[in-house]
Amino acid sequence: MGGAGAVPRHPGDPLTIALPPPFAAWFVARGWRLRQHQAAMLEVAQEGRDALLIAPTGGGKTLGGFLPSLIELTECGSSGRLHTLYISPLKALTNDIARNLLRPVAEMGLTLRIETRTGDTPQNRRRRQREHPPDLLLTTPESLALLLSYPEAVPYFASLRCVVLDELHALAASKRGALLSLVLARLRRLAPQARFVGLSATVADPPQLARYLSPTPERVAVIAGGAGAEPEVRILVPEGPMPWAGHVALYAAPAIMREIGAARLALVFVNTRAQAELIFGALWRHNPANLPIGLHHGSLDVEQRRRIEAAMAAGALRAVVATASLDLGIDWGDVDLVLQVGAPKGIARLLQRIGRANHRLDEPSRAVLVPGNRFELLECLAAREALHARELDGGGIAPGGLDVLAQHVAGVACSGPFDADTLYAEVRTAAPFAALSRRDFDDVLDLVATGGYALRTYERYRRIERRDDGLWHLCDPRLARQHRMNVGTIVEAPVMRVRLGRKRLGEIEETFVAWLEPGDTFLFAGQLLRFEGIRDNEAIVSPAKDRSEPKVPTWAGSRYPLSTELAGRVRRILAAPATWRYLPAPVREWLEAQARHAVLPQAGELLVETFPRRGRHYLVAYSFAGYKAHQTLGMLLTRRMERRKLRPLGFVASDYCIAVWGLEPVDDVAALFDVDILGEDLEAWMAESSLIKRTFRNCAVVAGLIQRRHPGAEKTGRQVTFGADLIYDVLRKYEPDHVLLRAARAEAATGLTDIRRLADLLVAVEGRIRHVRLPRISPFAVAIIAGIGRELVAGDVLDQSLDEAVAELVAEAMAD
Repeated sequence: MGGAGAVPRHPGDPLTIALPPPFAAWFVARGWRLRQHQAAMLEVAQEGRDALLIAPTGGGKTLGGFLPSLIELTECGSSGRLHTLYISPLKALTNDIARNLLRPVAEMGLTLRIETRTGDTPQNRRRRQREHPPDLLLTTPESLALLLSYPEAVPYFASLRCVVLDELHALAASKRGALLSLVLARLRRLAPQARFVGLSATVADPPQLARYLSPTPERVAVIAGGAGAEPEVRILVPEGPMPWAGHVALYAAPAIMREIGAARLALVFVNTRAQAELIFGALWRHNPANLPIGLHHGSLDVEQRRRIEAAMAAGALRAVVATASLDLGIDWGDVDLVLQVGAPKGIARLLQRIGRANHRLDEPSRAVLVPGNRFELLECLAAREALHARELDGGGIAPGGLDVLAQHVAGVACSGPFDADTLYAEVRTAAPFAALSRRDFDDVLDLVATGGYALRTYERYRRIERRDDGLWHLCDPRLARQHRMNVGTIVEAPVMRVRLGRKRLGEIEETFVAWLEPGDTFLFAGQLLRFEGIRDNEAIVSPAKDRSEPKVPTWAGSRYPLSTELAGRVRRILAAPATWRYLPAPVREWLEAQARHAVLPQAGELLVETFPRRGRHYLVAYSFAGYKAHQTLGMLLTRRMERRKLRPLGFVASDYCIAVWGLEPVDDVAALFDVDILGEDLEAWMAESSLIKRTFRNCAVVAGLIQRRHPGAEKTGRQVTFGADLIYDVLRKYEPDHVLLRAARAEAATGLTDIRRLADLLVAVEGRIRHVRLPRISPFAVAIIAGIGRELVAGDVLDQSLDEAVAELVAEAMAD
């Protein structure tokens, strides 16, 4: 149970003696005692107060959250009603917690029913759980939203006494968190006597998280669980040349295998599913001892993921390559090493991943960071410094989207008639919707009722109606089933199942399949596959023998942005040459060459380099604002350059900088980066770009205006896209202020484009832009210019290999 027993028992300890006999005996048998924060959780539970427990990995958070419920159920007896609800962001974490909870319950001889309910739970078990609730139900936000949509939701949750939200920081900061906040507000109304408990190891802003947990945050008991042992973090530096570009870090496969060979069980974390496939394949090619290695990410078939999880728990594997599908709270007891391949992009995320090793409070977790290039090595150094300083990033609450609210309103209607005024008051108790205006609420209500002004003549968009009793009712009971099939805020790009013989391997995006010809090979599920064709909306594959240049599927939206805090630390390293003597020689020489041939970015300024090369003129800006903000900036800069007759040809972005190139030199750099670029330029670009259409498509699916899944059928990606684009064009023409257009613009601003961060950057550097004209490419610019034209359909596979073109760039930049 997450390190509850890391402290030796002291005879006569009053905390242990105060426990009921079965619990006291269980602790004594293991030589354990209650931790102070676990005792505090018992006291707060007795007072009936909400609680936010912040404790490091291995500090016994899970036991602290469940212990009051287990004791209460033991003393009062099982009632055959739902007592405690546990919510986690990951299915794997839900299954892991259930496994770790069942063990002590069995050892203490407690007669309690503990069950899980996720998207993987069979339909017959879900039905049984609704008819005969367990004492403790472990679930995910989407499954909870489904349960609340049934007419029997009121009696089902009436006896609820405790709601435990695990990894609360991860839930609150996502769009899923906005939906969950509405679900929690509903639960508070249905079960006013229930306590709400938040658990997290990485909380940057406790008051904000307390507000997410409760509409009265001043009554939330914030309990700290001590600091724990400081992690041991090493940075893997290649024995040969340090890569200039790329982020996959394939060069490090032999060194990673040596680390795996010296560990009991290693978790190899990567940042994207495409990178997971590439690293997994590279490790097998450098695994002469045939050490058992697994692969785990969200696009693999559920059975394969479960086999990997079971093999890890049984100690049958030496390593698992994983994405975020395994980085939250999962307690694999034998993991003694974590490798982060590629820069972490966020301090809190790195701390969570490192915590998977030595899942015990008083023993340090061991981790190795594997940078993909020279900039990433600086980022790894910055992340290690932040960990030592116990600095965290993130911690925000996702804004409440109007599309999310529309889905919730439809779900409430599925459970029974509702009063609009009462629901509005309830919704505003949820933190992301606290500032929701009545106008926005009524517009959402109208969207669910009619589709909005421009669509109200179409019967298919009518889902609820107001009847003579003044309440809103579902128009047709059959709509409830359709709603439940489409619950959730995660709108993946249209996918296609991959079938190898009689075995289903998982799902890849339709856009990737569209690029394939029969006979093409690609990497997926850790295998080299040959594409045979499409049958019954499935990609049919066979084992491939030709290993020449296989493609790698990519998945939209899977790239993490560099956090503002981590970017600031990288900039400080660049601005402090006195500290460079501690850096690896290749990186130190690279920085010194940049200082010698160009200039270094200084704090508070925007460094912009311009230089000619082969008949083109390049502009490179080192803004360290993250990939999403740089992508948006690139679109806006090229638009502005077109109007100024500079004839731009394209741009490429990374987390650290952006490069734009064209046929004419740029003289007035400051005018290009003027903050007014976020005015008419931004509006015109967003109106014309496919990005806002894609965002609208996602919002329409979440709001239920377009539903991918229907009883007995599922729309293809092309059908969804065509339908959404048609509606988008109609609304833009006839109702430009439609609630879903507002939702799409708001989401694009905060998500896909990161406009707020871009605006903060442009305001901060106004009047502080340093333009350096160079006769040739700079050492820093090699990393970004080398990426031009190298992002393939298979994903960004540019890595350490200094081919002829990259070698030529390096020779130019480093020549004296």
